Parts: sequence; structure tokens; C-alpha cells
Amino acid sequence: MSAGSERRAAAAPRAVPAPRASRVELRLSCRHLLDRDPLTKSDPSVLLLLRSQNQWVQVDRTEVVRSSLHPVFSKVFTLDYYFEEVQKLRFEVYDTRGPSDLGYQDDDFLGGMECTLGQIVAQKKVTRALLLRFGRNAGKSTITVTAEDISGNNGYVELSFRARKLDDKDLFSKSDPFLELYRVNDDGSEQLVYRTEVVKDNLSPVWEPFKVSLNTLCSCEETRPLKCLVWDHDSRGKHDFIGEFSTTFEEMQKAFGEDQAQWDCVNAKYRQKRRNYKNSGVVILADLKVAIDFTASNGDPRNSCSLHYINPFQPNEYLQALVAVGEICQDYDSDKRFSALGFGARIPPKYEVSHDFAINFNPEDDECEGIQGVVEAYRNCLPRVQLYGPTNVAPVISKVARMAAAEESTGEASQYYILLVLTDGVVTDMADAREAIVRASHLPMSIIIVGVGNADFTDMQTLDGDEGILRSPRGEPALRDIVQFVPFRELKSASPAALAKCVLAEVPRQVVEYFSYRELPPRGLGTHTHDAGPERAGQPGVRPVSVSSTLGVP
Repeated sequence: MSAGSERRAAAAPRAVPAPRASRVELRLSCRHLLDRDPLTKSDPSVLLLLRSQNQWVQVDRTEVVRSSLHPVFSKVFTLDYYFEEVQKLRFEVYDTRGPSDLGYQDDDFLGGMECTLGQIVAQKKVTRALLLRFGRNAGKSTITVTAEDISGNNGYVELSFRARKLDDKDLFSKSDPFLELYRVNDDGSEQLVYRTEVVKDNLSPVWEPFKVSLNTLCSCEETRPLKCLVWDHDSRGKHDFIGEFSTTFEEMQKAFGEDQAQWDCVNAKYRQKRRNYKNSGVVILADLKVAIDFTASNGDPRNSCSLHYINPFQPNEYLQALVAVGEICQDYDSDKRFSALGFGARIPPKYEVSHDFAINFNPEDDECEGIQGVVEAYRNCLPRVQLYGPTNVAPVISKVARMAAAEESTGEASQYYILLVLTDGVVTDMADAREAIVRASHLPMSIIIVGVGNADFTDMQTLDGDEGILRSPRGEPALRDIVQFVPFRELKSASPAALAKCVLAEVPRQVVEYFSYRELPPRGLGTHTHDAGPERAGQPGVRPVSVSSTLGVP
């Protein structure tokens, strides 16, 4: 450690603020559900369960959408996403017999789906088949879960609508109106924000107030288009359209402040057919309140439980692994300079998620002087980024592969790249990672993955390929095995010699296999001025590339 870093450690009586959770909202919809009702269609609702202490715990439940096999649920599930944990979720769809706030034991099971919260956050939209008991498909039934991150956007708005003189759609009674509020996305698609309750037999209904996040309402863009649709509820699911209007949150606030917050509810078909048509009623914004929720908008602090926790008196497990493994690798580097990359963090100045950023914040020169330089860059970087996720390792593999491909194009491939990845084992882009590794198996590079902590490293062992040939999702086999996985927890107390043997066990063979495949002979003795590592034996130079996944793993 440098003298400067020692002074900083001694002068720090308290720990660096611990990483926090990110907050996400989950929205659900289903398609082609099984029909369990003999006279009408199923009345579906979705139960959300979270795996905790080896058992499934009920978290929340959506509303019931009556008589629908293709429901879009208004209820939003808000969860804290911890990038360092595998948060297993289960979604169970039921044909609901009674009110949704009652137990589900008497409801008919329509299918379930399991995944991790990290997978949903990584893909933003996940569609999976629903499965019945014993893994049987529930026909063509599917469930779609969409994730939206609301971290840092802790504004909420409370809205209350009422209507006046709506069209009467029922022959022997009055309409049973409900209102749906939609956000118009950049691609023109419409996202359901909220669906009110049904007010029975009333042409001038007053709907209950509701609260939504500003992110959900308008993506925190006050000029984003919004649409409101009013329907006459039908118990068989064939709701009659009454009318609609468009607005923005900016317009809502201005109109409400001027006591003019009302809109004509228009049915376009009636407007075309009826000469003197004006509207199908009026919708009024009865109340609008904007508030900031400070109670849990950023989740609970991770404190010393975090693998990234910076203790001023002893290195965390990532730093232990980085130093122990990195010092072994640097002996084989020509100039002792490391490209140090991070992934899965929000980085300044815009705090957008990046999966291949320089931890020294110099994209033009991402190299650090020796392992100690990487350590210093890591320590300086942590307070400046927001740990987030998902753990997408394919981008950094592809980035180093491009460097190796450029070296190969010289026709000599005098440099061989080693990518050192530190991770807690939870990878959310396994398919892309497999594809990237298979492509990289043709290039002058190897990958050493060091597993930190006590997570499930099954995915890492799969990428290692020791159990068999690694294949891409398309079935293409790797040309050669280029991945070595090292579980650091099993080697923390090992001697430097034992650790070095485990870390570098497969690298010499991988180097020889590459140059044999390319039919490139070793370079002659004395052709390099560097006095380092294998070059003294006439071998190509080795360029380690350190990837600090400490900045991006869940």
C-alpha cells in the first residue's frame, strides 16, 4: 500500500457508506390462461412468493381481473434488488374464487413460474411458460414480468378522478364505469399505469384516490403523453368502451392549479357518426398531490455484510482475492500494467449502467501500474459509483476479445491476454457469456474466474468446461478450453505456491494449444528486451487484464 493510502486509512474513523439496494417495480401480464370456469372465463390473480430460508414466503398479490384469459394487471410489485444476493421469485397464477385479499387455498391453480429478480432486472422483460404441478405445461399459458428501476426517483403522485354524465351503456340499468390510465412509451406502445375500481350503476362516479411513482406515471418526464380510457364493466370481460382523452402530467398540474382540470371523454366512432356529438361525458381530476417518499426509497444499507465493504483495518474478500491472485499473474506480465475494468455499476456523470468501464475513469487509458495500482483505483472508484447490476460478464469478455483479435491480426500474436474476473458467482447473462467465450476460444486469450464469497458457483463451473465441451446457445463448441475457475473461499488459507498452482494450472496448456492451432512457433530467445515471465523462455508476452467485478456483481 502506498504512503498516501496508508494516511487515508488511518484518518478514516468510519467506514465508507455501504452499498444500498436498488428499487424496482414489477408489472405482470398473462396470455392464453387455462379456463377453469364452466360458464364464464377464469378470474385470474397472481401471487408473488420469495425464497427465504429454504421456504417460499408470500410477498404480495395482484388484483383479480374478472373473466379474462389474457389479463394485464394494474397492481405493481415494488421490491428491493440486492445485487449481492440471489433473490429467487415464484409467480403463481390462480383462478380466484373470492376476493383477492382472502387465502388462495380454495382457488384453482393455473400455473407457476420461477426465476431470479436479477434475471428480470437484466432482461427488463421476461416471458416464460406457466407450468402446472410436476412440471407439466399449462397449455400455451405464459406470464410476462417487466421491471422498471425507480432508484433515485423517489417522487410519488396521488391522483383522484371523478366523472360526470357518462354515456349509459346498459339497457336495464346504468353503466358500471372504471378508468384506466396509460403511459405512452417512446416506441408508441402503451403501458398500463393504474386501473380503478368499478363503480356500480353510476354515470357520475367518484373513484378512489391512488398513488403511483413518477417513474411509473411518466418516466419522470412531465411532458410524456398519457391516455385515460373509461369503460363500462361487463361481468363476462367484454367491457364496453365509453370514451378517452389524452394529457400529460405537466398539463394535469397546470390545469389543476387553475381549477380547470377536466377533459371531454370522447368516443371517436360516435364523433364520426353523430353530427352534433360533443362527448360521452367529462372526466375531472378531483385531487393531485406530489410527495417524496423518504422511508424506504433506496432500500436498507448493506453495511459490513457486503462483500464490497471497505474496512479501514483489513481488506475485504474482493481485495484479498485481487491481491493474492493478481500478484501471481503480474509475474507473467511484460510491463506490469493492468487494464482494470468494472461492470454492472452506475457511473458518473450521468449514472447510467455500464458493463465495461475503466475503474480509473480514464477510458483513453484504462491501465493501472501493477496490482497495487488496481487496488488504489478500486478504492477510489467505490465511493463514486452506485453498485447496481445486473452481472453481465459478456461485455467485458467481448471487450478483451477485441483486444486479442487485434493482436492476432498482426500475424504474430506476440501477446497473449489473460482476463481475470472477480465475481460472487451470480451471472445474469449466461447465454451471452457462453457465446462470448466460444468466440474467444479462437483468440490468444484465457479467462481466470475467481469466485468470491459463499454464493452458488454452479454457473462459473459450467463456464469452466471441465465437465465437457462448452457450447454456445446455438450449439457451436468452443475450439479449446480457455476458462479456469478458482473458488477463493477454499484457498484463502493456502500457501502462495498452492494458490499459484491452482490459478495457473491450465494457462500453460491453453497458451500452447492456441499457438499450435495457429501454427505459430515460439519467438526466438533474445527478441524481447523485457526480463519478465515466460519471455525469458522464448514464449510470447502475457498481458493480464484485471476485471474488477467488485463494482458490478450482484
